Amino acid sequence: MTRSVLGLAPVLPVVVLSEVADAVPLARALVAGGLPAVEVTLRTAGALEAIRAVAAEVPEAVVGAGSVLTPGQATAAVGAGARFLVSPGWTERLLETARGTDVPFLPGVSTASEVMALLERGVREMKFFPAEASGGVAFLKSLAGPLPAARFCPTGGIGPDSAPAYLALPNVGCVGGTWMLPADAVASRDWARVTALARAAAALRRHTAVTPAH
Repeated sequence: MTRSVLGLAPVLPVVVLSEVADAVPLARALVAGGLPAVEVTLRTAGALEAIRAVAAEVPEAVVGAGSVLTPGQATAAVGAGARFLVSPGWTERLLETARGTDVPFLPGVSTASEVMALLERGVREMKFFPAEASGGVAFLKSLAGPLPAARFCPTGGIGPDSAPAYLALPNVGCVGGTWMLPADAVASRDWARVTALARAAAALRRHTAVTPAH
């Protein structure tokens, strides 16, 4: 059972699939490049089928569901084989349902108050979204002092040039991004290019976080 998404790789690919048939070869390309975690967003009609296919045919991948907005979606995603859940935000009902699935859940936050509310509920790993629009590296750096127990996967507007600055922060475990999945490469099924970009992303330096004393 996967207990934390943040430690699997420095980058969590965020995948929006138009064709279910692309799910398995795309996941294999990412894994071959050193990115085993694959977040398939629930923004397309075939997303659950894509998750089911990757879970069944690419056992070396850790497939999860992103853009989870409702308790029903959380339950359906886990039923399809998702091994983690990611949401752009959170509600009490969604948090309760996601925690009941017994897979890791990264609820989205963009304010200190949201982080504090989740810490009160025993949640320490979160998605910071939308990262660049919400203050980026400077914001997360400012949270590290007063809220050292929280760790983040910042996502939103991050690319290969900005990712290292996030990964250097002590409260960042990984970053989410799409740059290793260029639209033209996916459309042309250029999986070798995806693997090469994934390999470069996997080589990005990740800060080793120090667990705060209690």
